[in-house]
This record gives sequence, C-alpha cells and structure tokens, in this order.
Amino acid sequence: MTTATKAWRGAITDEELRELREVKDWRGWLALFQDYATIAGSMALVAYVPDVWTVVLALLLIGSRQLGFAILAHESAHRIWFKNRRLNDWAGDWLAGYPIYLSAEMFRPHHLDHHGKTWGRNDPDLVLCSGFPVSKMSMARKVLRDLTGITGLKQLIGTTILLIQTIRGREVGASSLPMRLERGRAIRLLVGTVATNAVLFGLLWAFGQPMLYLLWVGAWLTTNKLFVRVRSMAEHARVPNPNPGDPFGNTRTTLLSWWERLLFAPHNVGYHLEHHLVVTVPQYNLPRSHRLLRDRGVLDEACIAKGYPDVLRQMVA
Repeated sequence: MTTATKAWRGAITDEELRELREVKDWRGWLALFQDYATIAGSMALVAYVPDVWTVVLALLLIGSRQLGFAILAHESAHRIWFKNRRLNDWAGDWLAGYPIYLSAEMFRPHHLDHHGKTWGRNDPDLVLCSGFPVSKMSMARKVLRDLTGITGLKQLIGTTILLIQTIRGREVGASSLPMRLERGRAIRLLVGTVATNAVLFGLLWAFGQPMLYLLWVGAWLTTNKLFVRVRSMAEHARVPNPNPGDPFGNTRTTLLSWWERLLFAPHNVGYHLEHHLVVTVPQYNLPRSHRLLRDRGVLDEACIAKGYPDVLRQMVA
C-alpha cells in the first residue's frame, strides 16, 4: 500500500467530503437531457442532410451518448443519480439502462463486487483489465471487430442466450457479462429493452423517419463498443501496482481533451481513481475531487494518463 493510499483521506476535510457527496437532482436531469438532446440532434442532422459524413458523425455521437446512458445507469447502481431511491432505481433502468440493453439493478451487485475486490482473484471485471499489453496487430483486430459490429453482435446474441436460459430456470455461467443474473430481473431487462426501443422506433415513425432507428442500432453495435473498450482499458489495465487495497496503484485516472470527453468519456468517467476512492461522489463532483487531491499533493503517486492516446500506447507491446 502506497503512502498516498494511507494518507489521502486526511487531505479532504469532512465538510469538503459532504459537499462532494451531495446529490443534486437537477444535475442528474441535466446529464440525461444532454444525452437525449445529442441523440435527437444527431438523428435530425441525418434527416435533414442525408450524407455519408453526417451518418458517420451521428454514429460517433450516438455511440458516445449510449455510453453516457451506461454511465448514468452506473450512477444509479451506486444510488447517487437522484436523491429519491425509487426514482433513482426506476430512471437507472427505464431512462438509461434498458434502451441500451443494460439493467442497473442487475449491474449493481456485480459492480459493487468489483469495487470491493479490485484486482483481486474474485474481481468480476478482472477479465477486462488482464492480458495487456497486446501486440499492435491484436489491438488492430479488436478495433476492427468493434467497428464492423462483430463485438456488438456477439454481445447481443450472447447476452440474449444467457437471459433466456436464466428465465427458463437454468444455471448459467456469466463471467463475461457485467450483470448478476436472476430470473425476475432478466425478464424485466428483456421486456424493458423491447419496450423502450419500441417507443424510440414509434417516435421516429411518427415523425416520418423510421429508418433513423438504424442509427441507434448501428451505433450500439459499432462505435459504442469501441468507446466502451477504450474506457474500460483506461480504468484498470496495465496499472503500476495491480494489487487489491491500493487504488493509487490499481486504478487509473485519465485527463482528457474536449473531444475525448465528448466521444470516449461523457459525464466525467475519466476520473476513475477519484471514483474508487469515494464511490458515493456523483460524477459532476469528480473534477473538484481531483483538483482538491491534486492541489494537496495526494496524486503525486497516482496512476494518471494524459489522454487516451497515452493509454493506448501503454496497452500495446
């Protein structure tokens, strides 16, 4: 355990910690509005200027906002999206999770296990961060599989098979699925995903643009999978001290430019070390948490990367 791991808590006062942990509902609604507005604007752009470049731009932006939905579902899993628990849990599924085939309530026990066992033998996310570095060819193949939809199709088919097996009462292994399987929750996830996507398709149909739904599906299958992969690698792969109990050595914060935040890291997800230190700090307070720790010298020993190109260089042998 590093000196920083032992001493970081003394660098933040109790009052500052209370302020950092304060949940502000209006900030939660604003984050959700930003995601939906970006998706709607991207689709409108293609509708009014149907061109290959507007389609590419829309796929990038929609894929990034689908990641934004996942991050908001993650906030819901930690119960720091909204103050009211029922609203928090309902929004985490119906407004953020189900549209992208994710369940906040199924993700919660899986994810809390990750926080308690980071880089331990029973860390459920160990498969995401081990096995690096890889060769340049291996990384190129991963990116190609993401952008051609192979990764997305495998996830779609594999998740659906596991959910159906769970609903039918079979015991299944889901080590690669970031959710804790349970029959009732599996039913709600399938029903919720179909229902929310039907609503989206119905709205587009009502506006006379049903084909725009292909942008939603296409982004989920392609660009979203690349963004998720890069973010996932940045958080815990190839860290200096991959051992449990040392967040300053086993978790990485990535400082990002505006375009990286737009595409790869919506809702301050790059501040991952700060999130691991206090999991009850909402995403909009993570930048302040970072500044407090940085200005007081606590992050001198931390694992910090300057942008995703820096992260990718570390991932490649």
